[in-house]
Amino acid sequence: MRIAFAFFALLLLATSTSAAELPNIVVFLSDDHTVTDSSLYGSTDLKTPNMERIAQDGLTFDRAFVASPSCAPSRAALLTGLMPSRNGAEPNHSRPRKEIKKLPAYFQDLGYEVVSFGKVGHYAQTPEYGFDIARHFKYHEDVAVPEALKWLEARDSKQPLVLFVGTNWPHVPWPKAEDIDPKSIKIPATHVHTPKTRAARAKYYQAVKTMDRELGEVYDLAYQKLGPNTLFLHTSDHGAQWPFGKWTLYDDGIRTPMIAVWPGKIQPGQRTDAMVSWVDILPTLYAATGQTPPEDLDGRSFLPVLLGETKQHRNEIFTVHSGDGNNNVYPTRSVRTGRWKYIRNLHPEYKFLSHVTNVKKEDAYWPSWEHKAQTAKEAARKVKRYQERPAEELYDLEADPSEQTNLAADPQHAETLNQLRGQLDAWMKEQGDQQKVYGDPTLLTTP
Repeated sequence: MRIAFAFFALLLLATSTSAAELPNIVVFLSDDHTVTDSSLYGSTDLKTPNMERIAQDGLTFDRAFVASPSCAPSRAALLTGLMPSRNGAEPNHSRPRKEIKKLPAYFQDLGYEVVSFGKVGHYAQTPEYGFDIARHFKYHEDVAVPEALKWLEARDSKQPLVLFVGTNWPHVPWPKAEDIDPKSIKIPATHVHTPKTRAARAKYYQAVKTMDRELGEVYDLAYQKLGPNTLFLHTSDHGAQWPFGKWTLYDDGIRTPMIAVWPGKIQPGQRTDAMVSWVDILPTLYAATGQTPPEDLDGRSFLPVLLGETKQHRNEIFTVHSGDGNNNVYPTRSVRTGRWKYIRNLHPEYKFLSHVTNVKKEDAYWPSWEHKAQTAKEAARKVKRYQERPAEELYDLEADPSEQTNLAADPQHAETLNQLRGQLDAWMKEQGDQQKVYGDPTLLTTP
């Protein structure tokens, strides 16, 4: 009797929502792209025309954030709807637990074909998420986007589609700066000005331009092949491999570009200040099919924001970083509101190291920072600030959007500090955060 009832329920579901009514979904992921390194988000020396063009067709998020500023934890959060402590992928290169239901399964249950090209999961982990097709996911397998275009162009199926396309750009190694004039580049205030820095940023800009071109190609073909009932989303897994970006909880590490287009559903040419997290993407896409997302996810659907029904989503954003092998052993946690950012460095006695400081290739710029720091006070301050952090940091993002002035010790802001400290404590307890240290840390040396 139960088997017959279950079959009847599935039959009703299948007949009540036809494949033609289900939206196709296309997600384009860029890799290591700092949000402000695009003309859509204010850059005046780096044009990203396809980001701008796509934004004219949809909704641009000014306050979208990843769950963690390194590749594997960030992508695991996206594909599970759970934060790193709950899905098990805390340090970089780690995996979410096998028993957790992952994004492809949600849509396969609804009759979708779920396909991945390029870096969607963390490289070789991608097939483990259960995609129907997963191709070209190896490190900088840069044929991924052209191959995705070939596959989509040749596809002949009425089955609804969820397609993830992950470019490797602008992740290192950056290409030669063929059409970037290094002299035109504006060096960020957090950087040390050296010829090596300028040359490296030119190569990074070239990589961003490649990403933007590939984004436009995928976007155009998606609507050409799949039609207007297609929800298109573009975002990046975290900031770029620059000091105070990737592996840190400053906004250059955790804030991400996000553009959503859905003709007839999302009003074109709009921007929103609604705060959203990468864990919200899975339930949002699922809700776009007419389904109710599971309540046990950390993510919450922001479909009402997409549809213009509300201008708000989250009151605060929580982010975590646990480390990246022995290159980066520096666990941190943060809570961010619309105005304030509180960062807790769990082990301020550790020296902050990363691929930036440790990997000394021929074109590495970090040695030039260290050399300049020997004679220039401002360079010395930036190098020291990158590698030595206090236990707590507090920033007024309205007055100090680049997070330069730590107010944690200012008695005028003690109330704000205590409030955010308490919020983070409660959230970490709720998450079951064990505050584990992954890898072998390097201790600061006292003079």
